[in-house]
Amino acid sequence: MKLHHIGVAVKDLNAAMKFYSEVLGLKLLGVEEVKEEGVKIAMFDVGGARIELLQGISPESSISKFVEKRGEGIHHIALQVDDVDKFCEDLSKKGVQLTYPQPKLVSGGSRRINFIHPKSTSGVLLEVLSEAVHHE
Repeated sequence: MKLHHIGVAVKDLNAAMKFYSEVLGLKLLGVEEVKEEGVKIAMFDVGGARIELLQGISPESSISKFVEKRGEGIHHIALQVDDVDKFCEDLSKKGVQLTYPQPKLVSGGSRRINFIHPKSTSGVLLEVLSEAVHHE
């Protein structure tokens, strides 16, 4: 397991990107829309770990609701595991509350993700992810 990224919810992705790239000098790894989660993201490299900026693409997206309720700021911490399906299965057996019954395939099929509910983690939303291995 390793730290993959820290997710930061923002109102204006372009303005936030400008700060992280021009002011902090971080390398932009890419920008994409993750329709499955209702967000547009920008990923920056920070010495092997990443900072992910997230902007909701509709008022109904969880990120839009988060920003509306709590304001901009840290939304989640993402941990990369070898097999997110097995990892989540093990967590479920231990009584850990997950957001989705099964991990979701996102980003054009490149990643499988799930979230551990903050009630199980002392108030921190944790994302668990792995590079996609197709489970059909």
